[in-house]
Amino acid sequence: MINKLSAKASIIINAPIGTVWQALTDPVQIKEYLFGTNAISDWKKGSSITYKGVWEGKEYEDKGTIIEIVPERILHTTYWSGMSGKEDKPENYANVIYGLKTQGAGTFIIIAQDNIDSEEQVKHMEQNWGMVLESMKKLLEK
Repeated sequence: MINKLSAKASIIINAPIGTVWQALTDPVQIKEYLFGTNAISDWKKGSSITYKGVWEGKEYEDKGTIIEIVPERILHTTYWSGMSGKEDKPENYANVIYGLKTQGAGTFIIIAQDNIDSEEQVKHMEQNWGMVLESMKKLLEK
């Protein structure tokens, strides 16, 4: 993964860390903040994770593996998108890492994704992850 770029987005959610963690691993909540995506996994280290849905009228199935999962601290997955136009092979998978820490009465959450090809794509991914976090914040603070 030499010369690949990374995107990051973060937010503070006014909810306890346990509530934010639950939102990261609960398919019902994921569907609400992640563009209607159905997430399928048993949420164990080494397990697969699949994301299915419809985006702009097209069905998609994205996938990855859970590399590390430490409740209320870190969720590290690999990620490959069927819509990326890239072959389903290891070098085309990104790392997506969700990090959480308590901040006052709320929770600071950061998402980082690597293996991005251009600065333009970095901006696009940061916007996307920003929307996901805003959507999660709205869901958890209502």
